[in-house]
Amino acid sequence: MDTRIAEPLMKLTWTDPVTGARGYLVVHSLVSGVATGGTRMRAGCTVDEVADLARGMANKTAAFNLPVGGAKGGIDFDPKDPRATGVLTRFCEFLRPWLDSSWVTAEDLGVPQHLIDEVFATLGLEQSYHAAIRRSADPARTLRRVQAGLNAPVPGGQLLGDVIGGYGVAQACLGAANTWGWAVPETTVAIQGIGTMGGGAAWYLHEAGMKVVAVADAAGTLYDPEGLDIPALLELRDRFGEVDRGRLPEGVQSLPREAVVAAEADIFVPAAISYALRVDNENLVKAKVVVEAANAATTPEAEAALSARGVAVIPDFIANAGAAAWAWWLLLGEVGADPADSFLRLRTEMQAKVALVLAEWHLDRVPPRVTALRQAEATREARNAEASSPTGVPALMIP
Repeated sequence: MDTRIAEPLMKLTWTDPVTGARGYLVVHSLVSGVATGGTRMRAGCTVDEVADLARGMANKTAAFNLPVGGAKGGIDFDPKDPRATGVLTRFCEFLRPWLDSSWVTAEDLGVPQHLIDEVFATLGLEQSYHAAIRRSADPARTLRRVQAGLNAPVPGGQLLGDVIGGYGVAQACLGAANTWGWAVPETTVAIQGIGTMGGGAAWYLHEAGMKVVAVADAAGTLYDPEGLDIPALLELRDRFGEVDRGRLPEGVQSLPREAVVAAEADIFVPAAISYALRVDNENLVKAKVVVEAANAATTPEAEAALSARGVAVIPDFIANAGAAAWAWWLLLGEVGADPADSFLRLRTEMQAKVALVLAEWHLDRVPPRVTALRQAEATREARNAEASSPTGVPALMIP
């Protein structure tokens, strides 16, 4: 049972008239006329990749019972190229009819939230949640609530909107440890990627007392079997999420980038790129559980091989859904600018979902993805039943 084979509602390809870069929008599903999903930028991005991610977003919104469908945007261009902002601006300008009415987008790989918000402001759309905000009874008030939530300061000097996704991944890891009865201080984790998602997860796992023994960025893997000083490493990152090797704390080993996959750790968190675990490297994984922080981090073939040798894979549409779920809770007025409320809501829901999928894994070795997809499908069936009733599905109501 894998909805990755389902056909999307729409695929659209765009060519930048200035650089020749290709961009893609894939809308997998609409609910109440709206779909949600981030916009990524990386050299080599393909329409098939974007379609896979859009399917994941549809599963994510259903798994967390969000009142929207799933979509994804992607641009085949190097985000470090000085022309990248111009490419993103023209992509959004071309897709303005979708962004104005039906597609709620946000940050993703290579596109930080502040950048996409700047582009939206340039286009007169104010903020990347525009398509939802404009449906509000009081758009100006909803915009203020969204901006207050995104910019709420949290301990450590970050903003809530920048860390909530990583916090959710950390809670997925803690949920796995709790389900298996592992003592948190004795549990080890390796994280591939130390940008927004991976860095946030590392911070909150370190804060919870879990031992982060390895992290990887584009330059390689940093390893310390006694546990890395995560706050110190995060201070050494540049704007692309890469750590300054010239100022590493004493005792940190610099290893090849792929070494993080084979790290001796209880939990492995791929938080950088899609398809990080494949048939040619899944055999390197020594962890007992993989928590997918990156979208589509594991190929189906690699996941099947991992499951066959007893490694549970918590799928992306559960593990990394924190940012998307929180954004809609914020839009719907279910959380506000107090980080404590947001953390409590996400911690409760994430750990409950992880416990559910791992219970089925323990009982009958049902892969977590299968259990999570069944839950998502049950939500979709309930929506379809409601849509076919005399009253139909109620319109999306945002206060």
